[in-house]
Amino acid sequence: MLPPDVKKLILWDIDGTLIVSGRAGLHALERAFAQLYGRTPDFSQFDLFGRTDKWIAERVLEQHGIAPSAGNIHAYLETYLGVLHEEVRTRKGRVLPGILELLDTLHARTDVVQGLLTGNLQRGARIKLEHYRVWHYFAFGAFGDDSPIRNELGPHALRRARERHAVEFAPERTFVIGDTPHDIECGKVIGAQTIGVATGKYSVADLLAHEPTAAFQDFADTAAFLRVVDAG
Repeated sequence: MLPPDVKKLILWDIDGTLIVSGRAGLHALERAFAQLYGRTPDFSQFDLFGRTDKWIAERVLEQHGIAPSAGNIHAYLETYLGVLHEEVRTRKGRVLPGILELLDTLHARTDVVQGLLTGNLQRGARIKLEHYRVWHYFAFGAFGDDSPIRNELGPHALRRARERHAVEFAPERTFVIGDTPHDIECGKVIGAQTIGVATGKYSVADLLAHEPTAAFQDFADTAAFLRVVDAG
């Protein structure tokens, strides 16, 4: 095993990066709001990609003139989690190209640690990733529970990685991976290297405009991804 000071930390986004779920989360948020308030949110008014569940809940409540209090946000998101199981099961989704091979390859390496950095609530992340049978790769992470502001999630991920592995992960050896400019920005806030992937809403050109360390069309080429990580 390599000494702790050369270990690398890989932090994965979920939706549009590891999986697509047929927009199960969005449909669950819509159903949950309708159950509570008898109204349908207009998500077209928001830039939802790369946001946290709490941020989205706040915006939807405000949209309908409902105070985004801690209690109202909690009730909305608890209702959301209650219907997410069904939405994930009934919507057509998949693990994205190359992800299973990458997760297996990185899991087998002694010089790499993998975690999550996602706007999903932790319970929502588990519901999604257990359905697609990839939850077991991730023993820790930072989630939408930690803050509604995505750029505040990185320090939580670093702290949990340090607590679990007794390693202080250097910024230049930390990689934040995601499919939106928000993921890239979130990584840069903690000084991490960033890898964009165009399996969500944004193209490679869109992602490159935000100056990530690297950007890919997808992760089908395992060797190309590993070259970026090994060069860091």
